[in-house]
Amino acid sequence: MTYSVINRIVAAPPEPGRIRFLRLDSTESLDLAALYAQAGRVALWLRELGIGPGDRIGILAANCLEWVLLDLAALRLAAVTAGLEPGKFQPDGALLARYDLSLLFTDQPLSEVEGVRPIGEVRRIAEAAVAGTATAGTAVGGTATAGTAVGGTATAEAAAGRTAAVGTVTRLAVLDGTLPTVSYGPDDVTTIKFTSGSTGQPKGLAATVGSIDSSLRAVQEMFAHGPGDDLFIFLPLSLLQQRYWVYSALCFGHDATVSTYEAAFAALRQAQPTVVMGVPGFFETAKKHIEARARRDGGDQALRTAARAVFGERIRYLWTGSAPASAAMLRFFNDVGLPIYEGYGLNETCIVSKNYPGASREGSVGRVLPGKQVLLDEHGVVSVRCDYPVNRRYEYAAPGDSERMFGPDGVVRTGDLGYLDEDGFLYIRGRADDVIVLDNGKKVVVRPIEEHMKRSPAIEECVVFCPAQTHLVAVVSPAGEPADEAAIAAQLTLTNTALASDERISKVVVAHPRFSIEDNTLTSQYKPKRRQIFEVYRSQIQDSRRGIYAR
Repeated sequence: MTYSVINRIVAAPPEPGRIRFLRLDSTESLDLAALYAQAGRVALWLRELGIGPGDRIGILAANCLEWVLLDLAALRLAAVTAGLEPGKFQPDGALLARYDLSLLFTDQPLSEVEGVRPIGEVRRIAEAAVAGTATAGTAVGGTATAGTAVGGTATAEAAAGRTAAVGTVTRLAVLDGTLPTVSYGPDDVTTIKFTSGSTGQPKGLAATVGSIDSSLRAVQEMFAHGPGDDLFIFLPLSLLQQRYWVYSALCFGHDATVSTYEAAFAALRQAQPTVVMGVPGFFETAKKHIEARARRDGGDQALRTAARAVFGERIRYLWTGSAPASAAMLRFFNDVGLPIYEGYGLNETCIVSKNYPGASREGSVGRVLPGKQVLLDEHGVVSVRCDYPVNRRYEYAAPGDSERMFGPDGVVRTGDLGYLDEDGFLYIRGRADDVIVLDNGKKVVVRPIEEHMKRSPAIEECVVFCPAQTHLVAVVSPAGEPADEAAIAAQLTLTNTALASDERISKVVVAHPRFSIEDNTLTSQYKPKRRQIFEVYRSQIQDSRRGIYAR
């Protein structure tokens, strides 16, 4: 029988290890056994609130202990979590109805909506239960929610999810009882994850246990995480892959440190992790920090010393993926003694390929993993077949979305252009949608052009368009503000010199403000949203009087 990581972590207390939560204003730490016990208490409480197998719990909050406790408690109940990214959703009745949520926990200001609860309530339950009692409700908009009765029996109000009258004293209860035995099959669903599409409402994807287990087993086979390791998590926990590291800690006995993107660099110095997973944009920023520190300190070993000052002294390796990584950035970290391994995957496939120690090839996104098969059509467009599919359709998607992505046999059409070498390493050339056909019939793949422009320290992101099918226009997000337009112009000259005539950029538009998640020009994983960027800068792209022109 295939080993299940998920069944292992719901069945018994974890291996030794610790988990820390580092934010700009607080630090806390507990061992994994305590985390497991607290998650069990939260699960008992959720059960008293009427949550059972298949019920959905929404979590709309920044990374925190409560987030992890809710996720693990849901696993213990066979409930389903819906990780909702802050800034994309509002904690209101419409959200509960749209995604069929029984409860929604949030750290955002509350509306007086039945079923929406403050996430801080979870901590009070867990911590009060340590002393033998738990607040079974908390004030929400001036009303106290009904809670559990003594002995673990739910009041009628709690079971129905109704609120008590204003002024009602919050009940105290001993959280007593035994959680049900839960055993997952590979097709069972534990969470709904949401795609960060460039337009419209995010599509939901119900993730199966088989897909989670197979990815975690493959990662463990490649990297052998265990005691002594500390895996650093700072991207939103609403991204399922970030929760993989918590599951890995519980199963394989290593430490985990949870922070936030805003606090990441400060937390790294304190955490001293052995593994850091980040999107390429994060590592590009880290590269700039290291270079600036090295220029200030000087000396032959300045870059290596600065790299260790930023990431700590214990780094075993760095992990990147989710967006294309530049060859220059990857080479930089390898040269300063911090091995970095790029991989490839989608929400719809989980991890497809990965470079790892002993099997890493420059320019590739790694060797294809066991249980995954990469299929290439006559144009080089990549499709992926999985032994354990994430799912075979979207939820909450527009008509036709599922059919465009998923084949009738479950094969996922990625839309990426790529090829495989003779040793099974996968190379991604760009997006099929981003191949521009000029009016002379010439096909131009824009990704290599964009990557060449991003070699300049003055350019953080670059997106190339062809508005009239005759010439290319780039929109660049500068590395700082005000933008260094002289450096951008110099890079434009260098890039055009290195390219064939049909691939040269005629003009650069400098984005102001810089691309960001907040203005909807970047996804939650810091990938540029092409269509959104084009709409925002359409007038400047088409205006012949504005921009930096090629010489």
